[in-house]
Order: sequence, then structure tokens, then C-alpha cells
Amino acid sequence: MDVSTKKIAIYTALRSVPAGRVVTYGQLAKMAGLPGAARLAGTVLCQLPENTDLPWHRVVNAQGKISMLENSLGYLEQIRRLQLDGVLLVNGRVPLKTYQW
Repeated sequence: MDVSTKKIAIYTALRSVPAGRVVTYGQLAKMAGLPGAARLAGTVLCQLPENTDLPWHRVVNAQGKISMLENSLGYLEQIRRLQLDGVLLVNGRVPLKTYQW
């Protein structure tokens, strides 16, 4: 599978994550048919254009944390979007038992 095909698979998997739920980078990669490619999933998400309609904010790390620098604009935007989806953070983490899809 070439890089372009992998990106499309990740985009397709990401689009399927419903509002009010989150997935981890590893889970997203597995959903895309790329088990073990969590870093690739993260890299692909970092390269999304600012105006994307893909729900990038529904992806967190394996501990339920946002992977951006704390209090950066992206970090704060991800929290805002998660809250709009009905996902609440507890002590800086998304409780995966509650919100993981």
C-alpha cells in the first residue's frame, strides 16, 4: 500500500468516528487496516489542512490525552471541539472507558 492509499484509508476511518466518541491513534490505524501504524496516523493528522472537515479532534493518545502542547491553540481547539461533541476531559484526559468508540 503506497503512502497516498494509506492516507485515504486513515481519512476514511477517521470520518467514521461518531460525535461523542474518541479513538486512539493506534485504534485509528487499525481501523484503517494499518495495525501498528499509530505514528503514521498521527503524522497524517498533523498534515491535515486547517479547514478540513475531518473530525481530527476525536483522536487522542493511548492514555486519553491530547497529544498537542498543553495550552497551545491546537490543544485548546481540540478541547473546545470535544466539548461541543459532548466529550468531557477529567484531569486533562478523556476517560476512554466512557468515550472510546
